[in-house]
Order: sequence, then C-alpha cells, then structure tokens
Amino acid sequence: MSNYEYYKNPLIERYSSREMSSIFSDMSKFTTWRKLWIALAKCEKELGLNITDEQIKELEENAENINFEDAIKFEKETRHDVMSHVKAYGLQCPNAKGIIHLGATSAYVGDNTDVLLMKQALELTKVKLANLMNNLAQFALQYKDMPALGYTHFQPAQLTTVGKRACLWLQDLLLDFEEIEYRIENLKMRGVKGTTGTQASFLKLFNGDHDKVKKLDEMVCKSMGIESKFTITGQTYTRKQDYLVLSSLSSLAQSMHKMTNDLRLLQNLKEVEEPFEKNQIGSSAMAYKRNPMRSERISSLSKYVMSQSLNPALIFSTQWFERTLDDSANRRLSIPEAFLGIDAILEIGINVTSGLVVYENVIKKHVNEELPFMATENILMEAVTRGGDRQELHEKIREYSMEVGERIKMQGLDNNLIDKIIADPAFNMSKEEILDIIDPTKFTGRAPEQVVDFITEEIMPAVNRCKEKLGMSVDLKV
Repeated sequence: MSNYEYYKNPLIERYSSREMSSIFSDMSKFTTWRKLWIALAKCEKELGLNITDEQIKELEENAENINFEDAIKFEKETRHDVMSHVKAYGLQCPNAKGIIHLGATSAYVGDNTDVLLMKQALELTKVKLANLMNNLAQFALQYKDMPALGYTHFQPAQLTTVGKRACLWLQDLLLDFEEIEYRIENLKMRGVKGTTGTQASFLKLFNGDHDKVKKLDEMVCKSMGIESKFTITGQTYTRKQDYLVLSSLSSLAQSMHKMTNDLRLLQNLKEVEEPFEKNQIGSSAMAYKRNPMRSERISSLSKYVMSQSLNPALIFSTQWFERTLDDSANRRLSIPEAFLGIDAILEIGINVTSGLVVYENVIKKHVNEELPFMATENILMEAVTRGGDRQELHEKIREYSMEVGERIKMQGLDNNLIDKIIADPAFNMSKEEILDIIDPTKFTGRAPEQVVDFITEEIMPAVNRCKEKLGMSVDLKV
C-alpha cells in the first residue's frame, strides 16, 4: 500500500513540529518503558534483591535497541502490549529476562511513561509559548504610543493603543504560562504501587519490609527525574491528573482563539494583518483576497484542543473502583493529540506574531472618523472656561452631531464635526487650539505607561525563564 492509500494524521503531516511528534513516538514511549524497567531493577538490587550487575548491564545495553517486530508478533499472540514488550526485551536480554518487570503491573510502565512524556511535552509547550509572548511583547512596546480605536460590542469606543491591545492578549497568555509552569512543577508519578495500588507484590518481594517498599517507590521516581509521586493510587494514578494537564492546554487554546479572532477582525478593518507571502493565494476564485488563513487555522485547531479536555473528564468520572480499561484507547488518542494540537497552534502563532503588519494610516483614518464625537466634551469644557454658556454650547454640539451623523450614514461622507465647531465663533477658540484639544494621544490615558509596566514587570520575567531558548523561528509546512 502506498503512502497515499491510507489516512494520515494532519496534526503530524501538516501542522505540529517534529519535536512534539517525537515525544509521543513509539521509540520515545518504549525506550521510556525500558528505562523504567532498568530503574526498577537497579533500585530492587540496591535494596537487596538477587539481581546481578551483569543482568542490569544487559538491560542497559539494549535500552534503545528495541525489537519492534518481535513485540508486534508477541502482541498478536498475547493481546497484551506490556507483556509483548517484556517478552521482546527478554529475547535480547536472556540473562535478565527473569527480572524484567519484577513485582510490577502494566501501569508501572504505562502510567509512569505517560507522566514523563507529558512533562517533556509541557516543557516544550512552555518554551514555545515564551517565544510567542516575547514576539508580542516586542510588538506591544513598538506600538505602545500609537492611538487606535477601542471597540466594545464591536462598536467604536474610547481610544486605546495598538500596543495596549496586544497586552490584552498577553495578559491571557501569561495566565496560561503560569498554569503550565504549575503543572510541570506539580506532576506526580504513579511510582511503584503494584496491581491495585497496595504494593502487596513488593511487600512480598521484600519479606514484609515496609520501609524497603516505601524506599523503592521513592528511589525509582527520583531516578526517573520526578520525585513527586502519588501516595494513593488504584491500579492507575487518578485520571484527574490527565484532566488538569489537558485543561491547561485547553485554556491556552482559548487564549489563542480569542487573540486570532481579534486579528481576523483587525485584518477585516485593514488595520493589522498577519504575514502574507509573495506567492500566497487567498482564494481559488477571488485572486485579490488576502485571507487571514493562519489565524483561521489557529482558531480551528484551538476548537479541537478545547474539545480534547472533555475526554479526560469523561474518563476520570467513569472509572470504576481501582480501575477499568475503558480509559486506555481514549488516552492513546486524546493526550498526544491535545499536545500535537497545541504545538501546532504555537508554531503558527510564533510565525504570525513575528511578522504582524500594521497599517498606521488606516488606523489614523478610523480614529479621525470617531474622535470628533469623543472630543466634544473636552472642547465644551474648554469653551466654558473661556466664558461660553455651557447649555448653549451643548445644544450647538448636539445639533452639529446630528447633522454630521446623517452626513456620514446617509451620504457616506467624512466626519466634519470639528470643521463646524472651528467655524462657530461661539466656541471662542482658534483652529490650532481645537486641533490641539483633539490630539489622539491625549485620549489614550495611561495605555503607553501600562504597556511598559506590564511588559517589564510581568511579561519579561516570565519569558526570561526560557531565556536560553528564545529567538525561535518557524517555517510553516503549509
């Protein structure tokens, strides 16, 4: 069968990175199984079981030399993935085959491997998120002073700045970054617990020595790089942990969806655009189109990642007693694909945020279309301080505003409210004085200062926790 005659996962073929795909590869998974068996044997030997250095050496020499063909053959016979790999490993390690998986149950390698791989995937996610945040931080600082229309209900509102709006996205992403850090720091191994979590098999191996069994649990987890472990498990660690991890990915997907929705609207307004390459085609029919396809792809993938958090919720809530196996097939899909999805989102996001295009003149045009209405209160106050009658001037502004509103909506003409006010001697101000009052930079409040404070005090300290891995560049597959 050729490569074009069977289904390929688009997350791997089109969207996610090689690094993330590699974490959840068969090679990564089964090498980790073997490292866990080696760690178990080493710790059991150190605590007094009859395991030789030669046996451990044999296991170590074949840790990455996985005989997949044999494992596939054994699984067809046994219908058991863990035992098929125990047998395959035993073929390569004839002297050590008798001590492979000693005292353990399938969840020893299955669950602990899942935790170790999730940690690697979370760490990669953290690095990529830091790179995206760094791109947005530099963008925010560059455009911190540029006035832009704010929108509430997608209707023109008081002014903000282009940089301040980017900080709205960054605020959400910072919360996600901190949540991912928390998940990394608080992941717990299943450890060495036996078939139903009671450690009975290990207590038997160590002749009832509770201290040695407890020590074995600690030693194995520490040797694998995660000292924190569950004290209480059934056959598996609680699937609540999977839900918490995938929920952190869902939260990040939500933030990216919100950000790219905003970018798509800004592109429609022709204020900000995502990168558009020289030979890129926006539409097969409408050759002139510049569609925000990267932001749309992020939005699409975000929905998928958000939906994946439902899987561990369903799995966790429907487990029976110490464990049922109806979690297995689901977890094989939902955990890797949630990470592949968020990886794709971040890859595209890094690409988009590294090349955002700002159309300053369009932004100024939109500001100038709405600012005259917003500035009338300031003009009114200044005219009153110069001796004008507040009620009379208020009525003039109301009448002019109604006329101009009709001019804009009914005739499709520009906003000439300020021209009317300049021409009215009742306001007792020169053109220059009125134009000074409506300077857009005087309507952005503390937005520029907020940007600087936020970036320097909150964003960069977080981003710099990945300082050695900043500067990531992404060349999209499609």
